[in-house]
Amino acid sequence: MTNILLILIFVLLLLLFFYSKRNKKLAKKTTISPTHVPFLKEREFNPDISTDNWDLHKLRLNKFRRSQYKGLTFFLSSENRIYYLSEEGDKVYC
Repeated sequence: MTNILLILIFVLLLLLFFYSKRNKKLAKKTTISPTHVPFLKEREFNPDISTDNWDLHKLRLNKFRRSQYKGLTFFLSSENRIYYLSEEGDKVYC
């Protein structure tokens, strides 16, 4: 009786060992794709999203002639001068 019980425990331990090895292999195969790539693409193609990245801001100004930088919308004039609108609606050139 004790031999059968020992064999049963041994078999259960072996099954548990192989099951855990299999799960580790499956976990290693799973890759997580970076989520920031589409987010950066969305920021690149939407000048109405505020950014803190100066290079992205300049790129959007050249492409769309407007861009939000740190919460303030900047525009590019026909003379290629950068300006923003004050609270009164006046153009403030940088």
